[in-house]
Amino acid sequence: MAKILMPKATAVWLLENTSLTFGQISKFCELHILEIESIANGEVVNKMPGINPINNKILNIDEIKKCEKNSKLNLKLNKTLLPKPKRMAKGTKYTPIAKRQERPSAIKWLLKEFPAITDNEICKLIRTTKNTVDSIRNKSHWNYENIIAKDPKNLGFCNEKDLNKILQKHIKEDETTTNDVIEDVSNEKKNDEDGKVENI
Repeated sequence: MAKILMPKATAVWLLENTSLTFGQISKFCELHILEIESIANGEVVNKMPGINPINNKILNIDEIKKCEKNSKLNLKLNKTLLPKPKRMAKGTKYTPIAKRQERPSAIKWLLKEFPAITDNEICKLIRTTKNTVDSIRNKSHWNYENIIAKDPKNLGFCNEKDLNKILQKHIKEDETTTNDVIEDVSNEKKNDEDGKVENI
């Protein structure tokens, strides 16, 4: 059940204005039944005004009457026509200034370990630009000779999970390429053998 706003104040109103059981109010307001009993005895809330859940459109009178007649039923929230809030997409992670100068080292390491990795994959993984990746791939970066390849995970540009995704993807691609090469070689051998048989 979705949580309601100000559950204690709602519980106060339900206790004062309905014949619902402590258990029903406890489940609806998501409060412990002992807390509901304490509210009813005036031990927890001191002169707290109750909030009418009907006016707030979280309950209707028919639902309350139905549950008053049958103590085994639980109150149900009114269905809202308002759209559910959308989950915000994660923004770009902030990279400290001290770490930014290490990006070329991370790019060089990725290109060395995964020669088939695309520029887009590198840009997404360590949050850099295509121009930087391209200049290091083509060895045209102004400081290429002094760049030392370093693991981006150790530099804090990505986590092990992200790096493993790249690793698994390119291992599968390498296996597929190897299988294709083996199949081509086998077909060539077979064709050569067939040609020899025909000549005989």
